[in-house]
Amino acid sequence: MSEAELVVIDVQPGVTMESQSGLQALRPRIFGALMRPKGQGSGTAAIVMHPTSNFMGHYLLEPLAARGIACMGLNSRYAGNDTMLLMETVLQDLGAGVKWLRAQGFRKVVLVGNSGGAALSAFYQSQAESLTATTFVDGLPTHLSPADLPPVDALMLSAAHPGRSRLLAEWLDPSVIDEADPLATDPAFDLYARGEPVPFAGDYVARFRAAQLARRDRIEAWVWGRLRMLRGTPGAPSDQTFLVYRTHSDPRFLDTSLDANDRPVGSIWGDARTVNYAANAMGRFNTLRSWLSQWSSASQADGPACLARTSVPVLLMTHTADGSTFPSTAALWREAGRDRLTEVPVVGGNHYLAGQPALVTQSADTMEAWLQRVLH
Repeated sequence: MSEAELVVIDVQPGVTMESQSGLQALRPRIFGALMRPKGQGSGTAAIVMHPTSNFMGHYLLEPLAARGIACMGLNSRYAGNDTMLLMETVLQDLGAGVKWLRAQGFRKVVLVGNSGGAALSAFYQSQAESLTATTFVDGLPTHLSPADLPPVDALMLSAAHPGRSRLLAEWLDPSVIDEADPLATDPAFDLYARGEPVPFAGDYVARFRAAQLARRDRIEAWVWGRLRMLRGTPGAPSDQTFLVYRTHSDPRFLDTSLDANDRPVGSIWGDARTVNYAANAMGRFNTLRSWLSQWSSASQADGPACLARTSVPVLLMTHTADGSTFPSTAALWREAGRDRLTEVPVVGGNHYLAGQPALVTQSADTMEAWLQRVLH
């Protein structure tokens, strides 16, 4: 198999790039890695993209190309830093990738929504079919147009998170009692204090979930209040940064009888308590605008809700040993896709298929066979 080719795409001129790089602001570009099949190939190309993770070395690039499907790992302008990430703006980057592949002559283009890329893929296709995200959550215009968002032909979702807003609502640590102090704790909801026996009682889990939503709502109320204050103050900045501590606390990390699958105890990133208290973790660094777009209950990028507004075929690859997507997650996607959705379990698959080359092969084989069936 040949080496991946570097892809450089200029996004729409004049787009504001949320970056300290003057060069990037003057000449906004995004980057990808394209693996082409040898010979003629199938005429189909796939994009695998995440809102912020670097997917230029994704494990599916080479396996899909070996099966005749060109595959591009595409990075958004926010690669490696979601502090100021606006989900609506990422759509423009993904659309630039779709347009680039169409210009290369590929007859069919599909999206591979892996992990957090699943909700992005569903959000993209929903807007490509019917553009409604004309403003950001905070009310400012997105300046998106249908020309920015050519629709794709199919969606393939694997280890699919339902969206950043749903994820954070289920992972926020409800024991935080002071948003300015990462150590201030209500012991009643400190998941890692070992005060509650495992398996957790149903009423404890219900109270824990309610406390998580209450904390989420308090943060949102503060964000909206702060945004109104800034915009009502002459000469004030339009946005500001803030921190959200302890965002990795879910009873399912410790109690595998909840939403049971084949996962081991703990986090996909190691010891769950360590991740929870880490200096950098999911949703830790934010601006008011990025919080609303990504993590809030008002986010427009809810994966299942977006998927329900699409019309294309959907493949759902459910990893049965995933510690961050669960049977209830698959059920959300299944309900949204209905008879357009084909679900295939990846038995024993962890979230990233790390150390599982046979399952990577199985996934690529399944994707190839499914695409042959729905696109030809």
